[in-house]
Amino acid sequence: MLWREALLRIVLVDDAEHPGFLRVVCNAHVREMSDLAPADAAHLLAAVLDAERALRQVLAPDKINLASLGNVVPHLHWHVIARFADDVHFPQPIWGTRQRATDAPALAQRRAALPALAGVLAQLRAGA
Repeated sequence: MLWREALLRIVLVDDAEHPGFLRVVCNAHVREMSDLAPADAAHLLAAVLDAERALRQVLAPDKINLASLGNVVPHLHWHVIARFADDVHFPQPIWGTRQRATDAPALAQRRAALPALAGVLAQLRAGA
């Protein structure tokens, strides 16, 4: 858990091949963004953008992927995923076909930076 408040929580997903995979989860049991009051939807989206900003600041990825799928778990949540040109799936989605072998030193370096995410995220959310 990186951040928690009444409307949402931001968690770091334990993904061995994709450090920097966050989920922004709505605490209310709704299926879609349009189920939220406009102010709550705007607040949730601001948290998604703060998660993106934190990943960019801490990990300097080549790209950020944003996804709100919910096909398997029909509960409103966003995937915020740091992507790197050398990750095993790039340029495919992380759920796609592997493109290359794992770069263990690069993964270790990225994992070592992850503890900084909570502090950066707290600073960003404090300004929200």
